[in-house]
Amino acid sequence: MGWVFWVIFVAEFLLRAYIAEFQAAFWKRNWWQVIFLLIPFLRFFRALQTLRLLRLTRVARVGGIVSASVRGSRSAGKLLSNRIGWVAAVTAVVVLASSQLLYAVGSHTDYSKALYEAALTTITGSGLTTSDGFSQILHVLLAMYSVAVFATLAGSLGAYFLRDQPVGHSSEDAESRLAPGGN
Repeated sequence: MGWVFWVIFVAEFLLRAYIAEFQAAFWKRNWWQVIFLLIPFLRFFRALQTLRLLRLTRVARVGGIVSASVRGSRSAGKLLSNRIGWVAAVTAVVVLASSQLLYAVGSHTDYSKALYEAALTTITGSGLTTSDGFSQILHVLLAMYSVAVFATLAGSLGAYFLRDQPVGHSSEDAESRLAPGGN
């Protein structure tokens, strides 16, 4: 209601200025009214600036989370030579980063629920229950990540079983040993 009254006062003041044909004498007599009419508007403008600052801090927080997760995955790549260990470390970084993003953006108000859903989505490809735009995009990215992790694990497992035979044995020798009546 305060804003409605303020608009009425501004309209009344502008009507009086129009009737006075916006002459300098009108402004000299009523300059103090201009100040009192602008003060509530300045408070409204200050509130808008505060909202912008909140958005900027949220963007800065999101940027810090993404930056920390990239540094963490790079450190894991430098420290771990084993592919499976590296995938496990990067998956842990992805789970923690995505849960922090869900919490920082406001998709979840409870961090433990954000962590649970991020872990479930990262591992299985399903699990996010929120339906805001950020959550949906993150859900698709984490589902794609889970497919890539599954493919990496399947490839590593296949490489383990299909690794080269010991020197001096050919694949024909291995087949003859597996055949009935072989050595």
